[in-house]
Amino acid sequence: MIRFVFRFVGLWILAAGFVALVRDGTKSIAGNALIVTGLAKDWTEIHETSLEQLKGLVERHAGPPVWELASTYILGAPSWVVLGILGSIFILIGRKKKPLIGYGRD
Repeated sequence: MIRFVFRFVGLWILAAGFVALVRDGTKSIAGNALIVTGLAKDWTEIHETSLEQLKGLVERHAGPPVWELASTYILGAPSWVVLGILGSIFILIGRKKKPLIGYGRD
């Protein structure tokens, strides 16, 4: 049952990443230039206070250097890349185990 939940959530996150990719592609075609939207910009447009709360939580429990690294690399990356990787990880966690070929392990 839990594998189904991981796959379900992973597919939704992967779909959101695809929507972000299509949105950036559409903006790029319309603007006649490459436009890439970062995760931090998307997050602040959706719900700014949760990003501020996450910042306070990370700085309080892990320290300001960890927040600096996260905000530089993860929040600065394109939304579709981060969502695609996160969705793929969830899907891989929820995948069904391959059946053993030959003798089983006892």
